[in-house]
Amino acid sequence: MSTEVLDYRPTDDEPFMNPRQREYFRQKLGRWKEDILRESRGTLETLQEENQNHPDMADRASSESDRALELRTRDRQRKLISKIDSALKRIEDGTYGYCEETGDPIGIARLDARPIATLSLEAQEMHERREKVYRDE
Repeated sequence: MSTEVLDYRPTDDEPFMNPRQREYFRQKLGRWKEDILRESRGTLETLQEENQNHPDMADRASSESDRALELRTRDRQRKLISKIDSALKRIEDGTYGYCEETGDPIGIARLDARPIATLSLEAQEMHERREKVYRDE
């Protein structure tokens, strides 16, 4: 990976989703996915090592509680990896960075903060307001 790509930060002053921006987000998503996978491998090793019988009931309950928490975290990360893979596919097909509802650009700042975003900030806020209305009924 070249230093130029590492030092680059996309801005609103350049053409939206130009090749340099697409490469920036491709690498950002790839690094994020690798970090998650590395962490998952470490957790699996820890869970396998801890798969011992605890004679004390409190130790066993604590261990099972920790294990359940780790498994829920892994499930969330599995879903996150799926979203990262989906974002990487959108980069390849040229739809990355555009709102799924409006087709408008999502915005560089939002994508940099949440590279798996599929909705513009406005569309996301509308979606959340609709969700709240249905939840309150």
